[in-house]
Order: sequence, then C-alpha cells, then structure tokens
Amino acid sequence: MRRALAAVATAGLLTGLGTACSPGGTEVTYDVEDAPTASPTASAPASSATEEPTTAPSESGGKAGPPRVVETIATGLQAPWGLDFFADGDAIVTERDTRRVLRISGPDHRVTELGTVEEAAPVGEAGLLGVALSPTHEEDGLVYLYVSTAEDNRVVRTTIEDDRLGELEPVLTGIPNALVHDGGRLEFGPDGMLYVSTGEIGERERAQDRDDLGGKILRITPDGDPAPGNPFGTPVWSWGHRNVQGLAFVGDRLFASEFGDSTFDELNLIEAGENYGWPEVEGTGGTGSGYVDPQVTWDTDEASPSGLAYADGHLWLAALRGERLWRIDVQGRRASGATPFFVGEHGRMRTVAAAPDGSLWLTTSNRDGRGQPAEGDDRILRITP
Repeated sequence: MRRALAAVATAGLLTGLGTACSPGGTEVTYDVEDAPTASPTASAPASSATEEPTTAPSESGGKAGPPRVVETIATGLQAPWGLDFFADGDAIVTERDTRRVLRISGPDHRVTELGTVEEAAPVGEAGLLGVALSPTHEEDGLVYLYVSTAEDNRVVRTTIEDDRLGELEPVLTGIPNALVHDGGRLEFGPDGMLYVSTGEIGERERAQDRDDLGGKILRITPDGDPAPGNPFGTPVWSWGHRNVQGLAFVGDRLFASEFGDSTFDELNLIEAGENYGWPEVEGTGGTGSGYVDPQVTWDTDEASPSGLAYADGHLWLAALRGERLWRIDVQGRRASGATPFFVGEHGRMRTVAAAPDGSLWLTTSNRDGRGQPAEGDDRILRITP
C-alpha cells in the first residue's frame, strides 16, 4: 500500500510571470514501454482488483456492484488537476505545475499538448487548476481555466483553434491566493452559470467575510458578472468554506467536497446564501447556530476530498490523503452511505469526472509533492462505475 509523505516540499518564492498563453499543438507520441515517466503517453487496457464493497441502492433503485478499472488512459502526467470532456468524447486536462493544457483524443487516447499557460505561477497548491468547457462549446469554442498568478487566483477563458490555445481573457480576477487552500474547481450548472470553488488561503477569517471571495462557492455568468439571482448581488453563492475542491450537480442540486482541518472532511449540499460554518464549526454541530451541517463526514486520514462526480446514480469522491475512491448514495436531497474502493492501490486520487460514455475517468496525484510516485505516474484511469 502506498503511504503519503508526511512532509510537504518547501516551495520557493516566484517572481511574476507574463500574462500570455503560449500556444502548443505538438502531439506527444511515445512507445509506452520506452517512454520516460515525465512524458504523458497513452497506455493499454489494464485491470484492478478492489476490496469487497458493500452494496447500496442507487437513486434509480437498483443494486450497485463494485467499480473496476478497465483501462489506463494515459501515463507519465505531472499532477493532473482539471478534466473535462468535449462532445466527441475527447478530454481536456490541465497539469498544475507544468502549466500545460492537454487534449486526449480518440480510441487510442493520443495525448496532444494544446499550449502552456504562462500566466500561471505554480507554488505549493497553486498553479494551473480547474478547467471547464462552455456548455455551448460547439458554437463558441470557449474554454474556462482557473489560474493562480503571481498576484491572485482568477478565472480566464480562451479558445482552441487547430489544436492550439488562443489568447487568455480574464473573466473574474482578485480571488485571494497563497501556498495552500486555493480552491480551483470549475463547473457549469444546468442553469448555464459557472460555479467556482475558492479557498480561504489559510486565513480563516476570510471564510466568514461575505465580501471576500476566499472560502466561498461563487456563481457567475460566462462573462464573469454576478449571476442573476445570487443572494447578495455579488459573485458569492455560499460561504463559510475552508477549501472546496469538488463540485458536482445531481439534477439541479449542487454538492461540494471540502477539506477539513484536523478532524473532519465534508460533503455538503449547497444552498444559495447559506453559511457552512468554517472556521466556527468543522464537521457537524452547526445546526441551531445558523450554519449548515455536512451530509457526510470523514476522518481526515480517510479522505482529503478533491474531485467529485455523479454517475450511475451515485456521487463519486476522489481522496488524496485517503488514497481511495468513495461511492456515496444519493436519495433526493440526501447523500449518505459512503463506500471506499481501490484503497492504497493507486496512491493519491485528485480528480474524478463522468465521461460521455458513462464511465469515470480518475486522475492520480502522486507527483504533486506529497505522494510517492510509482513508475508511470501520474495516470488517468478509466473506471466502470
């Protein structure tokens, strides 16, 4: 079993970087057996055993069997963070520290570098983080990125033409950033608005300051304005968060995964204008005090929850420190009954996303400075839920 390193690599100070986006378009093609681990490659199908799970009813009323790793999509990645899918099933992937944006194409999972986001300033947990394609990407070609610069965290957008990134356009700037707790997940909702997760950058008071963009879930229009119907007339949708790194919709219900401090990690059902308690409350205990309690909690050594996705009637949560994939039952507005899979088999798990074909894509994060990389890390695994 893998064990996460106890120490975090010390990060140096970075000077400001330029604001241009360096175009790419170079296809990365390596023989899998001869490829160095630093180079992303496609890989052949693989299988993986799981621990014996308990069965639980899905929202559709059926019984759920164990998920299985059926294919390794790519190897040799470096801390992949953001993941989304084009209409044709191709994927777009960001790497936090290299600042690269990759496209994974076709049945052979060809890896192509679309470009490098020179504006990103990777240090600690910051860098090139989330990615989301516009819901109307087929018409407008827009790609949204969450970028840690030398000054702030920000949402930017660009286009892809001839497998090359275009110029970056700022959409929302001024989100606080630091070495830790930078949030970074982007998710378009069924309402066409962009939901953005942020962290309180280790400055706890930000989470309870409703006028601060740190420690929040934001809801903005595709142009970056506060979305119509926001509770305070600002980008803020919910507040009192420590560090949200997973967002997933189940119909029109938004769930979010959140890092705790030293006691409890959380899965929350997000409601407009509600306060989720940090730092006054960690885990449950907020009811009656004006705070919303989480739907599910974990000990921090079992989770450190990052990516979140919905597929096959369940929520799926990728755990970093916990090195496992959690399956969570969903019934109406209630999430419960978490079951772990792949415990310690693949190391730290960063992002899980539902692919157009109904499978899950799961990224490892063993080269992020806190893991123990194995040969071929980092990887993207394809899983049947």
